Amino acid sequence: MTRTIHLRPWQRAALDAFLAAEGSDFLAVATPGAGKTTFALAAARTELARVPSKLVVVVPTAHLKLQWARAAGALDLHLDAAWSPSDGRLPADMHGIVTTYQQVATAAPALSRVARGGFVVLDEVHHAGQDRAWGESLLTAVGGARRRLSLSGTPFRSDTRSIPFVRYELDEARPDFEYGYGEALAERRVVRPVYFPRTNGYMEWSAPDGTLHAATFDDELGTVQANQRLRTALSLEGQWLPEVLVAAHARLTEIRRSQPDAGGLVIATDQVHARGIAELMARMLDTKPEVATSDDPDAAATIAGFSRTDRPWLVAVRMVSEGVDIPRLRVGVYATTTTTELFFRQAVGRFVRWLPGIGRQAAYVFIPDDPRLRAGAARIAEARRHSLRRRDGPGREDPLDGDGDGEDLVHDGVPAEQLSLFSVISAVATHAVDLDGEGEDDPLHADDDPSLVLDLGAPPPLGRLAGGGPAVPEGMARTELRDELRAANAEIARRLARRTGWSHAKVNAELNRLAGLARVTEATTSQLASRLRHGETWLGRL
Repeated sequence: MTRTIHLRPWQRAALDAFLAAEGSDFLAVATPGAGKTTFALAAARTELARVPSKLVVVVPTAHLKLQWARAAGALDLHLDAAWSPSDGRLPADMHGIVTTYQQVATAAPALSRVARGGFVVLDEVHHAGQDRAWGESLLTAVGGARRRLSLSGTPFRSDTRSIPFVRYELDEARPDFEYGYGEALAERRVVRPVYFPRTNGYMEWSAPDGTLHAATFDDELGTVQANQRLRTALSLEGQWLPEVLVAAHARLTEIRRSQPDAGGLVIATDQVHARGIAELMARMLDTKPEVATSDDPDAAATIAGFSRTDRPWLVAVRMVSEGVDIPRLRVGVYATTTTTELFFRQAVGRFVRWLPGIGRQAAYVFIPDDPRLRAGAARIAEARRHSLRRRDGPGREDPLDGDGDGEDLVHDGVPAEQLSLFSVISAVATHAVDLDGEGEDDPLHADDDPSLVLDLGAPPPLGRLAGGGPAVPEGMARTELRDELRAANAEIARRLARRTGWSHAKVNAELNRLAGLARVTEATTSQLASRLRHGETWLGRL
């Protein structure tokens, strides 16, 4: 039974601020990799101990549901990751559910009955602004909750779509607690320092109107032509991308000498681009990357499998932009035409998570020398340099200096230009700016231990029918064990139907009667185990 938890100083400060805050809503913005999930679950444990109620966690993607359920289970909070509006009452051995913003949009009235009077965690809450219907559904679904804790890894603007439960000042979301990348680096052993090798190039292309263009990343261009230049550099037909992939692979190979399971991630523009990059890497580098795209039903399993292995490369589109936890990632290639700072920071956030026991572990994200990406990298690098107390020589220029706001070159998956009229002529990598401050990594001290111990007390109470139930294997969430038991119950019912000649409905009804159940969807793990034993006994008598 988990009763204590180690918190980093920022997590304890955020928890104290949350507990002292008045009102129903609290927004915490913390840099990716800092441990927002742990903070949120500590807050949930504290709140549910004070006022027993249901816990609802809303996440951006289905892949994250199980990740949250496992993390919650480690703190004796049991979340149903397979909840459906048609399931009826929540099983008595579950403290609540974890669902997605997309599911909220389709099942808001049913979800409101679970969330009413309860505690809600909205993970990466800026996703609620992606679609107006999502924000409106969120109001319906969790507006009746007693308290709501909103989380984000990146400061965000309203972009004309204000997000429910978030306070705005001059279109800027105002967090109640904020913990930045620079602060996390300064604390040590929270996040990694990230460096941005960037490569210039000479690109030639034919625009949709038939005109021919040629430019390097140093040339000033309007937005449309800058978009075309970037897409030309990242195209599979040119030489820019292959040269950068070779350089990134060399960096990863070097890192794997000291960290054999270190991994790399290429963030591609779209599904065709991702598969083309994987084929290119297989030919050039004698390595077969894993590929995760949104049209692949096994994409979540691919990402989860990659995170547990020592495979060197993963190529993905938007599948791993945020929330997905692959701590062994050390090298990235930013090969997408999306240049919004929000997306760029989310992508960089995949590389910052600190791994204990490795020592110095800087990460490297290879980027095109596009002014917009250069500017985004510069802002991150500035926080890094400040926190690591780097001393530049007098008059030395920062090779990452730049300005300009990010532009999103893709809207709803469709590039802004007419793709059929745009064509790449050539793209050649030229000057590569290697690393800003390479080797000046975070100094470590063996006696640094920033963790603080919080006594969580007894776990929040469950329903009176929860029962003991079978033990949950280590690393597994109760919702996963429940799914396995339901699958086993379905199999025993099929076997009984074949042996008895009864209909499946009649067999299931009899098994429910024997186990004292009304509906399998409302059964606890204890009741499901009992139902399975009754089925095995019945089958043994036939």
